[in-house]
Amino acid sequence: MNPLIKQLFPAVVFAASLMMSCKSQKEEPKRNQGQGPTTVDVIIVAANTIPNIIEANGTVVAGEFVEVRPEISGRLTFLNVREGAAVTKGSVIAKINDADLRAQLNKIKVQLSLAETTVERYKKLLDIQGINRSDYDIALNQVNSFRADLSIIQADLAKTVIRAPFTGVVGLRQVSTGAYVSPQTILATLQQMQNGRVDFTMPETYSNILKRGNTIRIETDATDTVKKTATVIAVEPQISTATRNVIVRARLKDSKGINPGSFVKVYVDAGAEDGIMIPANAIIPDARAKQVVVVKGGKAKFIDIQTGIRQEGAVQVQKGLNPGDSVVVSGVLFARPDQPVKVRSVKNLDDLLK
Repeated sequence: MNPLIKQLFPAVVFAASLMMSCKSQKEEPKRNQGQGPTTVDVIIVAANTIPNIIEANGTVVAGEFVEVRPEISGRLTFLNVREGAAVTKGSVIAKINDADLRAQLNKIKVQLSLAETTVERYKKLLDIQGINRSDYDIALNQVNSFRADLSIIQADLAKTVIRAPFTGVVGLRQVSTGAYVSPQTILATLQQMQNGRVDFTMPETYSNILKRGNTIRIETDATDTVKKTATVIAVEPQISTATRNVIVRARLKDSKGINPGSFVKVYVDAGAEDGIMIPANAIIPDARAKQVVVVKGGKAKFIDIQTGIRQEGAVQVQKGLNPGDSVVVSGVLFARPDQPVKVRSVKNLDDLLK
């Protein structure tokens, strides 16, 4: 390398480095100057009447339900279970072999007849003091004993005939004619399809609004255009210690087309109240509190809020906001505390929730 160039090389490098540093310092302010205020959309909050509709999950229960079982053991000689058919109250569903009971009944009747004849004869003898009073009392006691046995046999005979306890629809048959059954055997189920009921649970917080006679609405699926109504008929007084929920039972005014066991959505009106509603996506979740961004004096202000009723896409603000505040609904993540913001448009809450 040329000695002259070798001597000038450090100076050239230093000058080039100095020029690049100056250029960088000049460009940095330009980049900062190019950053304008964050563009956001806002809504002007206002106090409105907010309907408080509580949702719960419920199950449809038959108006009446029973598992048809025999009261005594024996062999089925008759079974009138037409699966899915309606039966009226008192209809004979099944009959158990009663031959042995009828034989016992005939025997008791013969013994009773003989005992009654003996009592009549002893009565005549007693009237003329032909026998002791004790002999007559023993014969009379024998008659009463046979009559009691007769009542027992007749009661057992009645148990061999199984009748429908109420009008309803028979379920699937579980046994066949000729089977040996016991009180543990289920012959079929019987359900009353009219006057269906709905059982559902609610948090104990709402137990004060659940009163007998209250009207609720239900829907069987999301395609229901018209919700059915039901009337609360009972509230379980004992709150579950496991879930802290209270069980509520309501009777459907029209249970046509709803099968027992169906899942339904229950809507309970807890009464309207005044408050401020904002879109749920305008809230910034925080470990300590919930916040929203409010535009004041052209700058972003982060405000702690307390929420209440939740609806689809919207949340009630109980504390932290006042009517007339401008709440940021878009560009929330780009806003910084006390930094300038530019309002692009003012939105309507109803439009945001569509």
